[in-house]
Amino acid sequence: MIAEKREPGQGHDHIHEACGYGHDHHHGHEACGCGHEHHHEHESDGHEHHHEHEHGHDHGHHHEEIHHTGREFDGIPAGVEQKVYILEGLGCANCAARMERQIRELPGVEMATITFATKQLRVAADHQEELLPKFREICASIEEQVTVTPREELQPAGKPEKEGIFRENKKEILIIAAGAVLFAAGEIAEHMGAAVLWPSAGYVIAYVLLGWEIVWTAFRNLGKGHVFDENFLMSVATLAAFAIGDFAEAVGVMLFYRVGELFEDVAVARSRSQIMEAVDMRPEVVGRLEGGEVHEIPAKDAAVGDILLVRPGDRIPLDGIVTEGESRIDTSPVTGEPVPVTVRQGSRLMSGCVNEQGVLQMKVEKPLSESMVTKILDSVENAAASKPKLDRFITRFARIYTPIVVLAAVATAIIPSLMTGNWREWIYTAITFLVISCPCALVLSVPLAFFSGIGAGSKRGILFKGGVAIEALKNVKAVVMDKTGTITRGEFQVQSVIPFGRESMDALLEMAARCELGSTHPIGTSIVEAARERGMTLERPEKVEEISGKGIHAVTESGEILCGNRALMEMFHVSMDRYEGGQYGTEVLLALDGELAGCIVIADSLKKEAKDAIAMMKKQGLVTAMFTGDGQESARAVAGEAGIDRVFAQLLPQDKLTRLQEMRRESGAVMFVGDGINDAPVLAGADVGAAMGSGADAAIEAADVVFMTSQVTAVPESVAIARKTGRIAMQNVVFALTVKALVMILGFAGMANMWMAVFADTGVAMLCVLNSIRALYGKAVLQKY
Repeated sequence: MIAEKREPGQGHDHIHEACGYGHDHHHGHEACGCGHEHHHEHESDGHEHHHEHEHGHDHGHHHEEIHHTGREFDGIPAGVEQKVYILEGLGCANCAARMERQIRELPGVEMATITFATKQLRVAADHQEELLPKFREICASIEEQVTVTPREELQPAGKPEKEGIFRENKKEILIIAAGAVLFAAGEIAEHMGAAVLWPSAGYVIAYVLLGWEIVWTAFRNLGKGHVFDENFLMSVATLAAFAIGDFAEAVGVMLFYRVGELFEDVAVARSRSQIMEAVDMRPEVVGRLEGGEVHEIPAKDAAVGDILLVRPGDRIPLDGIVTEGESRIDTSPVTGEPVPVTVRQGSRLMSGCVNEQGVLQMKVEKPLSESMVTKILDSVENAAASKPKLDRFITRFARIYTPIVVLAAVATAIIPSLMTGNWREWIYTAITFLVISCPCALVLSVPLAFFSGIGAGSKRGILFKGGVAIEALKNVKAVVMDKTGTITRGEFQVQSVIPFGRESMDALLEMAARCELGSTHPIGTSIVEAARERGMTLERPEKVEEISGKGIHAVTESGEILCGNRALMEMFHVSMDRYEGGQYGTEVLLALDGELAGCIVIADSLKKEAKDAIAMMKKQGLVTAMFTGDGQESARAVAGEAGIDRVFAQLLPQDKLTRLQEMRRESGAVMFVGDGINDAPVLAGADVGAAMGSGADAAIEAADVVFMTSQVTAVPESVAIARKTGRIAMQNVVFALTVKALVMILGFAGMANMWMAVFADTGVAMLCVLNSIRALYGKAVLQKY
């Protein structure tokens, strides 16, 4: 036997004496069907075939657990209670930022974050029952209509029926319509030369209709110290217009503002619902079979063991197993995998997938709260709560930006007026500054863009653990991938059968398969599977002897067969003159009646999409590299076939982190993709760690991104989504600031009016919202590359 070093984290060494190949098998998880490291070395031939299988999972494992960490809450002491609240009635992104800031400042609160896109408040604090009244007080003081309710107290009422824009905003539309009619009547009366009283009266009534709620809210908030909220700024601006005699301007601006607010609210609501619909695949009801009849019950009431009926076209409601029927399942809503999967009795079903053909009966294995559809929704909501640096910067910037613009407005109203005496003109210019100073477009656009990116990834089976992960991923310059289970399938397969004498390839394969019929080793089972795939009928040899560390000696009707390594051949004095070594993979030598007959080469095969995925990465300008514990020769063979730029072979787990740091110094930010239990340290140490969804739970927990499909193409797709999301967020920021700055400059030059200022506020916000949603619905994100 060849002595092997046990690698850190590998657990115990299990030496399979009966394996026959002289290999040590180190298993990190005893239940793993494939093992974690298989070092295959032919002891005397000088050709070392060192194959390391590092990942710690069963390949039948279908994303049973997805661990999510709220990155915003990293560093919170263990044991601190974390809770989620729903903020119903939340309508202002800037107000949400202020609520978050004030809640964070409460004594006893370790961390708090509000996600405007999901209307969720996440708090890490002990004794939250005592703090809840304070949360409610803070939120209501900033937006009176906001209610704070613990999420677990909300009863799932099903997805609300979609109403038209008019029905959803009936009151707002009627007020705007009435105000618009009065404004138009005033304009017509003024142009027809009516007495000043009549148009003025129409303007005042219109302003009361349009502006009363805003002015009242502004003065009420003023007593609470909210000087720079949008209600106060709009009130001051329009009342100042009244003061200088611009009645029509004041009403027109308030009308335009209300219309802009309505469109902004509709755009935000539609964007939010579109994103949530894309990721919320939870069923409202399920059809439970009882006594031969189907009864519809709420999905949350379905219990483990219940039998559910799934008709063609239905979404699989909960995680379970097929008890009756056969069909094809579209898994793309969960994994992004476009090819349907055939299921029959005994097959596992993942909730969220779609039944395409036959009627199925399934037994529930997990309730709604633990099924995949809920885990995906939770992962998206958790991710949305993890705010990227750009979002945090804009929130801080807004706190400085608004007071500066207001001060600039005051200075504009006073200083030029004192110098020129033209108070009316400069007060009007100052009013435009006040309208522009509202930061809502800035505060709203960035988080919504990242939330759309998170939703886009989720639709493709890519789970981002927060905006931070997207932000880091868009800056990645190099991608480093583990070999086994990431670039390759992680399964042994017969690559070639090489005769050295008169025996045919089929005869050699049959000889070896008969010897391996009783083997449970992956190499042996791969030989048996290859033979059965070719339709061979296999019979056990008359006599089988397993020779520890060397191989198998069998006697059949055809003669005496040796199946094993070079040491076995030497033990039975078989001449090696015919031997032609140097193949990539593990070679199993075969001899018949004392003469070397040939060899079978077994290796881990490349994933079918690996070449295309590597080509995509190169088009994206990424440096590609592969880490493996394999020997140089086999590692170079895999890398050459896939088209990978750089290869680092014969690495121990601790070596990977060192090599990763070297890559970072040479190329810049690095993404590491792996799936093994040994990959957890390097996943955590990379700028972006990505785990295959079929991988070990420790790797998934440590990763910033999880690829549910376990396909290599998910790597360039995730980079494309991240880059697109980053571009959209930056476009929103630049657009909002540019328009606001331009209107300020034009206003100072006397070329802008308050109508333009309102567009720079609500109009820009609406356009930024519409731009943000492109991240969710962008088609073929990879085509750009």
